Amino acid sequence: MGRINATDLSWSVKGHRLLDNIDLAARDGKVVGLLGPNGSGKSTLLRLLAGLRRPDTGTVEYDETNLRDLSRRILARRLAVVEQDVTAHNHVSVRQVVELGRTPFRGRFDALTEHDQQVIDAALSRVGIADKQHQSWHTLSGGEKQRVQLARALAQEPREILLDEPTNHLDIRYQLELLELLGSLRVTCVVALHDLNLAARYCHHVVVLDHGQVFAAGPPETVLTAELIRSVYGVEVLVDREPTAGTLRITYLAATTSRTDATVVAG
Repeated sequence: MGRINATDLSWSVKGHRLLDNIDLAARDGKVVGLLGPNGSGKSTLLRLLAGLRRPDTGTVEYDETNLRDLSRRILARRLAVVEQDVTAHNHVSVRQVVELGRTPFRGRFDALTEHDQQVIDAALSRVGIADKQHQSWHTLSGGEKQRVQLARALAQEPREILLDEPTNHLDIRYQLELLELLGSLRVTCVVALHDLNLAARYCHHVVVLDHGQVFAAGPPETVLTAELIRSVYGVEVLVDREPTAGTLRITYLAATTSRTDATVVAG
């Protein structure tokens, strides 16, 4: 397992500050949910954490090592990234997509080892897509492609995974299975989510972004209040407990006339 720490991250485009003074801590084996409206900065923050963009200010550390001091190959041996865009790989099979997860552990012309094949088999089985492994990628549904992308990530045997809206295109069953899987992996996960009820049920810690800043952070039970949801999302809600499982439950009542301006609180 690994740890991700981001301190004072800021990022701008053409002088417009999109992320400002972001702090985030993802601890060993925990699932951290990134929440916030569209345009709040979730995807941008994930790209900074992955090293796909360089921040204007601040640092990202994996364990105690600055991201800038990690080579791309070393980083790829510990970090997997599952992005929203799954349009690539049109002319390859499902298994070949998952095989890409073993790339950081092989020489350029090396064949897959027996261990590689076993890891790939396990990843395909874990996401429930093994029966389609010889099927062409472009014949899959959006949800199936998402599961294959997760299998590719698992094939990296990562210590950390960053996921950008991984429940998009998935039906309810696979949304639940995917998030239950993340919680069982003993891998540190940072996952951007829209569904507040899924975040409340499966995330150990949530970070709520609004207008590129951390509005609040902490356990879902303390962060996901009716007042916060009204301020950040502009929606009136009822927050209570689901009577059977006892998990936090958010019932949407009505959109407010406007979002409430509120002071940014970093937890």
